[in-house]
Amino acid sequence: MILKSFKNFLFLFFFLIAATAIQCEEQIDIWKNKNNSSNQNVPQENLNIEDSKVLDSNFKINKDSEIQIENNLAENTPTTNIYGVYDPEDFNFNVNMWSTTNSEDVTASISRLKKIKLSKTSNDILESILLSFSYPPKGMSDDDFVKLKIDWLIQNDKRSLIENFLKQNQNFVGKSKAVQYLVDKSISQAKITDGCRQIKFIDTTVKDSYLEKFKIYCLVFNNKKSQAQLLLDLLREQKLSDKFFDDKINFLLGITTNTSDKINEQNLLNFYLSSLTVKDFNYQPNKKTKKEIWEYLNSANLIKLDDVKDKQKLRELEMSANLGRIDEKIIFDIYKQIPFSLNTLINAKNLYQTLDESDSRALIYQKFLLSDDDKSKVEYLFLLEELFKKGGMVDLYSGFLSDKLKEIGSENIPNNFKEIAEKKMKVNNELILGKIKYDDKNLHQSKILRFYLEKENEKKVQKDINRIFKKLSKNKKYFYSAKDLALVESLAKDGFDIPSSFNFEKIKSDYEIPKNLLQLIEKDQNAFLALKIVEIIGEDEPYQLDPETIYFITNLLNQIDLVTIRNKVLVSALPKRIQ
Repeated sequence: MILKSFKNFLFLFFFLIAATAIQCEEQIDIWKNKNNSSNQNVPQENLNIEDSKVLDSNFKINKDSEIQIENNLAENTPTTNIYGVYDPEDFNFNVNMWSTTNSEDVTASISRLKKIKLSKTSNDILESILLSFSYPPKGMSDDDFVKLKIDWLIQNDKRSLIENFLKQNQNFVGKSKAVQYLVDKSISQAKITDGCRQIKFIDTTVKDSYLEKFKIYCLVFNNKKSQAQLLLDLLREQKLSDKFFDDKINFLLGITTNTSDKINEQNLLNFYLSSLTVKDFNYQPNKKTKKEIWEYLNSANLIKLDDVKDKQKLRELEMSANLGRIDEKIIFDIYKQIPFSLNTLINAKNLYQTLDESDSRALIYQKFLLSDDDKSKVEYLFLLEELFKKGGMVDLYSGFLSDKLKEIGSENIPNNFKEIAEKKMKVNNELILGKIKYDDKNLHQSKILRFYLEKENEKKVQKDINRIFKKLSKNKKYFYSAKDLALVESLAKDGFDIPSSFNFEKIKSDYEIPKNLLQLIEKDQNAFLALKIVEIIGEDEPYQLDPETIYFITNLLNQIDLVTIRNKVLVSALPKRIQ
């Protein structure tokens, strides 16, 4: 009996040892699999406390993205915050996308991009890179990284994205700056209701007297005066109010019947309150006037020129319109008010050069308005362009010229102006590209593209591939171009079977990919490589790039599995389009 019990005990003992060993092995395998799933392939020997930010690339971003890394190597690692708008997986990135890139390289690239007027595609790609949830580059703090994102959003006037950022990220450095930007934009456009809607982002984490003051005004605006009075008293107790604000709010609350006539330009809120409360408000902006105040004056129809003979004042308004501070229509409305004799109008072409610069522009503009035929209108439009160029105000006129030429219509523009008029007319990207026309005689313009353009069924696309390659193989004179190669490599990347008749290596040998970009792949700097591609595309749309550039961009994107961005390039660069 004792022997039997001992045997049972031994059996149970060895069973427990075996089970423990299996469990440990399973835990090790799971951790190993998680590490292997990361696209960053961080070497195990390099993992230390500093590298403990590296997470599983399959991590799915939650709305509240505060992440605590828990593993045996980083038990005491502090909570790390990441910020963004997009799930990195939407663009084939992961939260570690910057882990191998130095902060100096990122900031230098962003600085260069700020100097370029990026195309829509470039901007879209940059947006997906910067606003994906991710850890900061090496040597950059979380606070500095989120500041970089917020600064970019503000500099590019991405208001809807700023709202999304505020919704998805609770606490971050620069929150009050982001909220104030939205508030000031709403005020500058005289859309106070929108601004008051945005005070929902002002919570206990935002300690900002400017935003607290605006919150109080919104309560007054929405006729919640008792609540406004309560918050005003609290603001005073905290010594965050001031005499000017107290005076204006007391007046708006009806506590006092008089208010100061002083116009306060210290900030937009003070200026707005001045415009509401000062009787017979009359403000004359000048060169030192802040941009946001100009915008508010423009939106609230507070810009006027009492005396059209005041050339100095008109000149200041013209320059402000050229800088985009006020609507160009204001200038052309003033031009219509400048009086000219009938004789001057009849002989405008001979007399305009004898007049003051502003008067000469006004005279030719009025002559344009009085013209009956399209030929004369076009002539005056281009003469007016020369006058604006002479005055250093091309930006003021370019949009107006484009709109008027489009109103006349390409078919009505005289032949001697047709070519230059086509260049001047600004149309949206869809109209520039035109409708797609598939051409099966040309591989990169064939119906195969329907996979990327129309989400065509894969089986149908494979049939098209086989059919079109067979057709092209019979054409001994057909030359496979760089665009063809870009398409075929992408198809192969996406799992399609490419006929053996297509000699990849031979065709690829004619094209070289920049070595400095290939080195970024070797260093696992995928996000930084995507940033460099934005620099390469720059002001152009992909369809404007030369074929070799299109090829090496798509090749690089294929190598680093950024197929979402690659597809954006392909859709622009390859199809044949008609107007």
